[in-house]
Amino acid sequence: MLSTSVSMLLLMLGAGIPVAAVMIVLGLLLADWYSPMPLWIAFGELTWGTSSGFTLFAIPLYILLGELLLRSGISERMYHAIAQWLARMPGGLMHANVGFSTAFAAMSGSSVACAATLGTIANPMVKRYHYHEPLFLGTIAAGGSLGILIPPSIPLIIYGVLTETSIPKLYLAAMIPGVLLAVLFSAIIVVCCVARPGWGGEAIATSWRKRFEVLPDLLPPLFIFIVVIGVIYLGWATPSESAALGVLMALMLAVARKRLTIQMLLEAAEATMTTTAMIMLIVIGAFLLNFVLSAIGLSSLVTQLFSGTGLSPTAVLVTAVVFYLVLGMFMEPLSMLIATVPLVIPAIKAAGIDPLMFGVLMMVLMETAMLTPPVGINLFVVQGTRESGKLKDVVYGALPFVVTMLTMIGLLVSFPGLTLWLPGIVAS
Repeated sequence: MLSTSVSMLLLMLGAGIPVAAVMIVLGLLLADWYSPMPLWIAFGELTWGTSSGFTLFAIPLYILLGELLLRSGISERMYHAIAQWLARMPGGLMHANVGFSTAFAAMSGSSVACAATLGTIANPMVKRYHYHEPLFLGTIAAGGSLGILIPPSIPLIIYGVLTETSIPKLYLAAMIPGVLLAVLFSAIIVVCCVARPGWGGEAIATSWRKRFEVLPDLLPPLFIFIVVIGVIYLGWATPSESAALGVLMALMLAVARKRLTIQMLLEAAEATMTTTAMIMLIVIGAFLLNFVLSAIGLSSLVTQLFSGTGLSPTAVLVTAVVFYLVLGMFMEPLSMLIATVPLVIPAIKAAGIDPLMFGVLMMVLMETAMLTPPVGINLFVVQGTRESGKLKDVVYGALPFVVTMLTMIGLLVSFPGLTLWLPGIVAS
C-alpha cells in the first residue's frame, strides 16, 4: 500500500499534473481501493473546514502586504536605503541584496515575491557597477529564499496548521536561524570577494550624510515589521489580525507617499487572489489526502516503520534531511511541504523530536529546494527578471549558497537549541 501510494504520487507529478489535483485524485483512488467505508462522503465537510479556518486567513493578507509594498514603490526605495548602509563591505551591493531580502521577507512572508522584487530592482546594478554576474544573481536567488524562514513566513503558517503547532512559537523558533542564515550568506559573499577581488564590483558613492538622509525610506518598513511581529509575541493579536494590521499600515504608508491609486490596488488584489487560490487549493488537497491516509492506516504504518528500525532521533533527522534534499530537486517546495509533512510528522513526534525544531529545519530544506536544479523555482524566477543570459549563470552563482544552507542544516541538527532557546525563554 505504501509503495503503491508513493509510486502513484511520483508518477502523476512526473506527468505534469498540478499538485492539488494529484493529491485529490490520489485520495479518491486510495479511499476507493483500501477503505471499507465511502470516505468521499466527508470530502465536502473537510474542504469547507479546511478553507474556512481563521488562521489561514493570514495567508492572503501577508501576500497582499508584500504586493502593496512592491507596487507602491516602497520596496525599491528600501533597497537603495539598505545599499547605503551595507555596500561598503567586500561584495558591495550583494550585501544589500541579502539585507533587502531579510527585510522584505520579514514583511511579505513569500520567497518567490521576494526574489522577483529583488531581481527587478537589483539586476540593472550588475553591469553598472561591474559585478561578477553569476555570484550577484546567486545572492538574489538565495536572498529571496529567506522569505520561507524569516517570520512572518507563509509556509510556517501552513506547517503550523498541518501539524497543530503554535504559529507564534514557530515564529520565535525561526527568528535566530533566519538571522544566522542571512549572516552566513553575507559571510560567504565576503569570502568569495576576498578570494576574487574583481567579483565585488565598484564601490557606490556613500557617506554618513547620505545614510541618514535615506533613513525615512528604511524606518517605516522596519516599523511595520516590528508592529506585525510584536503584536503576535505580546499576545495582542493573532497572526491573521497582525497581518491585517500590516496591510492597513502599508496602505497608510502608500497614501503618505502619494503612491496609492485605484490601478495599483486592483493589480495588488489580482496578484493576491491568484497566489492565494493556488496555495489554498494545494492545502485543501493535502488535507483530503491526509484524511484518507489516516483512515486507511498508512500514516500509522510510516510511524511504525520508523519506530521499528530503532533509529536514534539524530538518525531519524538525518534520514528526513536526505529524503527532502532529494525530493526537493524534483518537487516544488510548498507542494513538498503540504504533501509529505502529514505523513512524516507522526514519525518525527514518535522519535521524540520537537515539532518546532523540525518545522524550522523543514523551512531550510525548502529553501535549499528553491536553489537546486532541475526544479529550483527561485533559479527560474531570477532568470525571468533578466534581459538576457543563460540559466546556468544563476545556477552556478547559487552553488555557494546551497553549501551555506547545507551548513545551516547541519547546525540545526547538531544544535537544536538554535530553534528551541527563544521559545523556551518567552514561555518561561
